[in-house]
Amino acid sequence: MDQDYERRLLRQINHQNVPEGHLSKVSIKRSLDVSCSPVTVKSGDRFIPTRAGSNWSINFHYANENCWSPNQNQRAKDASTDTGKDAVAYAALLRNELLGAGIETMPDPHTDDRRHTILMQDTHSLFRYTIHTKRVPFDNEISPYSLSPLSNKSHKLLRSPRKPARKISKIPFKVLDAPELQDDFYLNLVDWSAGNLLSVGLGACVYLWSACTSQVTRLCDLSVDDDSVTSVCWNERGSLVAVGTHKGFVQIWDAAGGRKLTSLEGHSARIGALAWNGEQLSSGSRDRVILQRDVRTPPPVERRLQGHRQEVCGLKWSPDHQHLASGGNDNKLLVWNNSSLLPVQQYSDHLAAVKAIAWSPHQHGLLASGGGTADRCLRFWNTLTGQALQSSDTGSQVCNLAWSKHANELVSTHGYSQNQILVWKYPSLTQVAKLTGHSYRVLYLVMSPDGEAIVTGAGDETLRFWNVFSKTRCTKESKSVLNLFTRIR
Repeated sequence: MDQDYERRLLRQINHQNVPEGHLSKVSIKRSLDVSCSPVTVKSGDRFIPTRAGSNWSINFHYANENCWSPNQNQRAKDASTDTGKDAVAYAALLRNELLGAGIETMPDPHTDDRRHTILMQDTHSLFRYTIHTKRVPFDNEISPYSLSPLSNKSHKLLRSPRKPARKISKIPFKVLDAPELQDDFYLNLVDWSAGNLLSVGLGACVYLWSACTSQVTRLCDLSVDDDSVTSVCWNERGSLVAVGTHKGFVQIWDAAGGRKLTSLEGHSARIGALAWNGEQLSSGSRDRVILQRDVRTPPPVERRLQGHRQEVCGLKWSPDHQHLASGGNDNKLLVWNNSSLLPVQQYSDHLAAVKAIAWSPHQHGLLASGGGTADRCLRFWNTLTGQALQSSDTGSQVCNLAWSKHANELVSTHGYSQNQILVWKYPSLTQVAKLTGHSYRVLYLVMSPDGEAIVTGAGDETLRFWNVFSKTRCTKESKSVLNLFTRIR
C-alpha cells in the first residue's frame, strides 16, 4: 500500500516538472510522513519539498528586469523598458510586499543604494534575494540609474567632438606683380572670365593671364590714342571683353582672336563701370549717365539712364537678368528694370560713395552694397519689397563685394584704414575669416569661374589669389606660395 502511494507521489512530482535529482529518498520519506499526518496537512494537493541543503540564488533587479531569468541578453532587453523614478518606486513596492524588505524611504535612482544584498530572515527559505553590484549597461541599453531616454551610444555621440570649423589659409596661394595698377577707388580694372582668363588693366594696356597655363598676353595698347584703361569686363561666355577708357569709349575685343570688334561712343567722360547682360552692355561714366547698348546691332540701340548726380562707379546685373543695380559717388544705390528709363527703387542710407555692389545667387531679390570711407557699412536690401534688411559697420572703407556661388557667404574688400579682406556668413553676418597682406586699399575683387578662389588687387601693384571657398589645396602648393611671384609685364 505504501509503495503504491509512493509511486503515485513520484508520478505527481514528475508531472510538476520537479527534477528527480533534487529529491532524495530521505526527503521523499519525510514528505510521506508529513503528508500522512492529519495535523500537518494544511493544503489539499500541493507538495513543496524542503531544500535546506540547496544553494539557489535568484537575481531580482527591481521592476525593469525579469528576475526569473539569469540570461544577460534578456536582462539587457528588459532593462531598457523601465527607467526613472516610477520604476524605482514600483521596484521598492515589490520588495516590500513580496520579500518583506522593510523599506521606509524611497530609494534615490541617482545614488548607489542598491549596492547591497537583502537576505530573508529565514536562511532555510526557498528563495534567497540577491542584488548584484552596479552593472555596466550594454552599448544599446539604457542605464536603469539614468533618467535619460538615450542609450549609451547616443550619449557617446553627443559627447563626441564637433566638426572643426572650416579653416581658411591666411596667406595667398599665388601672387602676381601688376605694375601700374591704379590706386583709384572709382575704377574696375580686374575681371575673371568663364574661360579662366584674368584680364587686368595696367596703365594704357590690357593683359590676359591664363589660370591654366600661367601665360601672359597683351590684348590691347591704348597709348597710341593717348588714352588709358579705366574698366574691363568679360561677357558671360568669356569670349568678349569690354574695355572702358579714360576718354569715354567702350571697346569690344575678341579675346581668342586678339582683335578689336568695335568701339562705342556716347560718354563724355571716363567709364569706370561695365556690366554685361546677355548681348547688352551697360556702361557707367563720370558724366553721371548709364548707357545700355546691344552690341549685335551695327549702330547699337541705346538706352540712356539718368538718375545719379555724380560719377557712376558700380554696376551689377541681377542673376535673372531683370534688374540693374548702380552705385554712385552721390551716395545713392539705384535699381533699374528693362522697361523704364527711371529707377524703380532708390536707396539713400549710405553716407559715402557706393562702389561695392553684389546680387545674391541664393536668394531672389537680395542685394548687398558697401559704402566708402565716411560710411564703412555693409547693407542688405530686399529689392522685391524695397525694404532695408541688415547692416554692419565694417570699420573701414568698403571697396568691393562678391557672393560665394556654393555657400551663403560673401567676401568684402576694404581700404582705409585696415586694407583687409573679410569673409562673412549671411544672414548672421559673423566673420568667417580676415585676410591681410595688401599694403594699400584692396580696390579690386573678382571670383574664379568655379567659385573656389578669389583674386584681389590693390595700389601696391600686386594681385593676390586666395583660397576662400574651395577645399584645402595640396600642402606642396601651399608651401610654395612665396616662390610664385610673377611679373605680368
